[in-house]
Amino acid sequence: MLDLPLPASHLAIAIAISAAAAAVQGTIGFGYAIVAVPLLSLLDPRLAPVPQILTSVPLTVLAAWRERGHVDLASVGWILLGRIPGLLLGVWLVTVASTRTLDLLIGGFVLLAVLLLSTRVRVRRTRAVDFGAGSLSMIMGYTTAIGGPPLALLYQDARGATIRSTLGVLFAVGVTLSAGTRAATGQITRLDVTLGIVLLVPVLLGLWGSRLLHDRIEGPPLRLAVLLLSGAASAGLLVRAWLGP
Repeated sequence: MLDLPLPASHLAIAIAISAAAAAVQGTIGFGYAIVAVPLLSLLDPRLAPVPQILTSVPLTVLAAWRERGHVDLASVGWILLGRIPGLLLGVWLVTVASTRTLDLLIGGFVLLAVLLLSTRVRVRRTRAVDFGAGSLSMIMGYTTAIGGPPLALLYQDARGATIRSTLGVLFAVGVTLSAGTRAATGQITRLDVTLGIVLLVPVLLGLWGSRLLHDRIEGPPLRLAVLLLSGAASAGLLVRAWLGP
C-alpha cells in the first residue's frame, strides 16, 4: 500500500477535485490546472503543483489524440518555439522563489487570467503574439502548472474541437518539458510521484466522463463556473501569501 503523510480526508478531496478538473479540461479544452492547483494548494501545499504537472502528461496526450483531426497546425509551431525561452525563465523562477512567492505567482497569474478571460479580450493573431503566448504559457506552466490561460485567450473564438485538440497538443509538449526538466534538476520528490500515481486514475476518469459533456456544453456556462471558482481560490492564495510568515 502507498504510505502518504496526508490525512485521508485531504486525499479524498484531492481525488474529487482532480476528477472534476480533468472533466472540465476534457469539455472545454483547458481548466485542469486552473481549477486543481489553487484549490489543492489551499488544501495542502504538498498536493500542488508538481502532481498536476505529472498527471497532465497523459491527460493532455489523450485529449489531443481524441480530436487530433482538428489541430490548428498553422500556429502550433510558433507557439511551441516560444516555449524555449519560457522554459528557461521558468526554471530560474523556481530556483529563486520561496513558497510564499510561488503562492503569489499562482494566485496572481490565475486572478489575472480570470480577469482577462472574463472581459473576453480580443487578441490580434500574429506570429509574435503566438510566440509570446507560448513563452508566457511555459513560464506559468513550469512555475505553477497553470499554463492554459494565455493559450485559451488565443483560441477563445475557435470551435470547441479546435480548442480542445490544439491546446491538447500544446499542453502535452509543455507539460512533458516541464516534467522532464523538473526531474533532471531534482525538483520532483518521491511524494510528488506517489501523489501523481494516486491522482492519475481520477484524472483519467474525469477525462473519460467529459466525452458525455463536450458535445452538449458549448463552454459559456461551464467557463463561468471555472472563472468564479478559480477567482475565489486565487484570492485565497493571495491572502495566505500576504498573511504568511
